[in-house]
Amino acid sequence: MSAAAAELGPVLSAGGPALAAGLARTEERLAEVAAGHGPDLEQHAAAMLTAGGKRLRPVLVFLTAADDADGRLVSAAAAVELLHMATLVHDDVLDRAPLRRGRPTVFATGGRAAATATGDLLFSRAFAELAATGSEEAVSHLSAASSALACGELMQRADAWLAGVSAERYLERCRLKTASLFDACCRLGSLFGGTPAQSAELGAFGQDIGLAFQLLDDVLDVSGPVERTGKPRGTDLLDGTVTLPLILARAEDEELRALDLRSITDPALAEEVCDRIAATGALDEARGEALEHVAGAKARLDRLELSPDRARALRLVASGVVERYA
Repeated sequence: MSAAAAELGPVLSAGGPALAAGLARTEERLAEVAAGHGPDLEQHAAAMLTAGGKRLRPVLVFLTAADDADGRLVSAAAAVELLHMATLVHDDVLDRAPLRRGRPTVFATGGRAAATATGDLLFSRAFAELAATGSEEAVSHLSAASSALACGELMQRADAWLAGVSAERYLERCRLKTASLFDACCRLGSLFGGTPAQSAELGAFGQDIGLAFQLLDDVLDVSGPVERTGKPRGTDLLDGTVTLPLILARAEDEELRALDLRSITDPALAEEVCDRIAATGALDEARGEALEHVAGAKARLDRLELSPDRARALRLVASGVVERYA
């Protein structure tokens, strides 16, 4: 069993055979999508799609459905994973990142042009998957998420190395860049899974999970270690990405407030700054914010009409977001 599969073990058990079968069909579809576009693109796309990951977004598609009778759920699950992977490939181009999950990125192995083309392919295939379902509403959900992702990326670039980024602006960026796709996953599961009346509430559940996921990911960038993250501590600092731990720490530490973020160009210095951030207690405060969103997500489940197994599995997803960073 892969590390990702082991991490999702309790969720897979709670989701039962239907979830396992849906994910297996999704993997088959992703492999099909990677093929048929020339050997170079196929190689890079396949490498990205098989590089690990928990398939959390497809899991949300299946778990927010009342059943898996509608075959379009597989198309939706494949589409959200393709869009997610496309954003990762393009992020690696922008960041000139050598590693992703501890493995060489498409940018590192194929160069900027190959990585850009691979990301473009994954984006286009994501929308082709949903267009084939014949559902304009489904395409609209994914399009809204894709637009939000782009807006969030532009906001992050605009905020790079800025000292005055507020916690509110940071959270809005997280909502756009991460939580919007979690929202779309849940809405697509609702649409194709027979629970359209619960779409908005399920989408809000996804938003809370996505916000917690990003908050804790940013905490982990400061706390490490590289064995868990696949990248050096302080990578966000080196990229100029202003995250909540840094925002909170600067409010408590005068030296951090005076620090020119553009001066953090050396990994050793980035680690020193990470230690200073941790010393302020900012990591615990950021974790607390994430836990509030997880609690909010679980509270939403109490207001939804879901089968006991689906509700339990979704609760495990919410808990797993926290446990991943424990």
